[in-house]
Amino acid sequence: MHRVIKKVFFLSVLLACTHTASAATDVFFNPLTQSAAVAQNPGHTNEVHSPWQVPAGVRYSNVTNLHNIETDPTQSSIRVPGLGSVASMTDMSAFDPTGRYIFLPHETQYGAGLSRYDSETDKTINLFQGDMGGAHGDWSHDFGALDPATWSPINTLLVGEEWSGQGRLFEVFNPMADVANGESVVVRELTAVPNVSHEGLRFNHAGTALYFVDEDRSGSIYKYVPGVNGDYSNGQSFVLSVDGFDGDPSINWNVGVNATSQRTGRASWVPLTDDDGNVLPGIADPFDNVTRGGRAAANSANGTPFGRPEDVEVGYLRNGNEVLYFNATSENAVYSVEELADRMARVRMAASAATTPYNLGYAPTTGTLSDPDNLAQDALGNIYVVEDKPNGDDVGGDIWFLRDADGDGVAESLDHFMSLQVKGAENTGMIFNPTKPTQFIINVQHPESTSNAINGQGDATWMIDLSGVVAPPCVNHKHKGSVKTCNDSDDVNFVKKLSHAGGREN
Repeated sequence: MHRVIKKVFFLSVLLACTHTASAATDVFFNPLTQSAAVAQNPGHTNEVHSPWQVPAGVRYSNVTNLHNIETDPTQSSIRVPGLGSVASMTDMSAFDPTGRYIFLPHETQYGAGLSRYDSETDKTINLFQGDMGGAHGDWSHDFGALDPATWSPINTLLVGEEWSGQGRLFEVFNPMADVANGESVVVRELTAVPNVSHEGLRFNHAGTALYFVDEDRSGSIYKYVPGVNGDYSNGQSFVLSVDGFDGDPSINWNVGVNATSQRTGRASWVPLTDDDGNVLPGIADPFDNVTRGGRAAANSANGTPFGRPEDVEVGYLRNGNEVLYFNATSENAVYSVEELADRMARVRMAASAATTPYNLGYAPTTGTLSDPDNLAQDALGNIYVVEDKPNGDDVGGDIWFLRDADGDGVAESLDHFMSLQVKGAENTGMIFNPTKPTQFIINVQHPESTSNAINGQGDATWMIDLSGVVAPPCVNHKHKGSVKTCNDSDDVNFVKKLSHAGGREN
């Protein structure tokens, strides 16, 4: 059940995925106290040298950017003519298991594709790009708004279409292809996976299930279980349904009866198909490309709607159960979904702009959580929440540390971690290096300089290093007012613990 988009040369590799730790930590840095003011001109020193305000001791450096790529004839990336600052749209990122290669989808309206950066040669090369037929409604050889990316347990790469295209999910069979020497990249559509506005993609730790979301204002949460482990061309699809939800899944999450309907608590994974991918009786066709049928299928199965679910991460709670985190951008919230036995789950509000304290126990911040989009997870299981866009022309988008020190899936605090200083841009694609746990990368997407990268970097990828972070003040006894706890095994040794932690699943 797949359609080959480009002629294939199959590359078979089987390497084990690494896993994240089973508990989170307390805050390990001195939180920021305000969101950053943004530079007003493209190419400003903030964009070129210091895109973020960061906690004391955090360092960062540029990895690659559109300007450097386009001025070097040995490199290639994507720029779609006529689209201005959204001509490249470097979006979500994925590492290969070695940490050497970074894969960068491009979220352009049409003519989207995938680039690969090699950290050893400091070169970026475009692996594939659509033919731009989507500009005229022909998606047979084109891709639209490739947004999420994740490395699979069988060393292929999955990428999906978000707001443009047909809501398809694709598998790149040979992401290491030597395209410079004429090797063809193999891309196929996974037609057994429901068509939705794809944003988040993550496998469970066993590699036996894929979680994804529909970024819609009545968006649902899905799970796909391949019929044969490692073969994503055929399998069973499920949607998350909260037992207490008594609203209307076909309308927006906050409209009418949905405004007061319960969307946390006991839940179940309701099948949309059988084990072979056949649509079950009474379920709408989830594989319709034209209508992005996943939403209609979720509606027919009473899948609980959330406000624009976006990125996802999979970790563990302190009790050892696996947990799925997802953002709900329109709700300014993050949810956690604890996996239980027999296709059961428990949904919790992990963090909310309205109810979760900010910088608890530290100097307050004037920033607030706004449009949470991306999630990232370090090797100790800590979750980081990345905002979708600048909060205005004068205030940049923020990144927050979801402090869940007791590991119950509910944050005690949202701690202000980083703030972007580049006008017109957003943070995206934050992901930790699987072999260097104190480092993560993040992209600066669609800055105004992308319109003319000569006057700035354009879309850029940066590396952030936590190894020198300055730990916050603490005392060796229990919490007392505004002073946090620490001991020999606690947060004063966060960097040491992180450095020795195992890698995480990409």
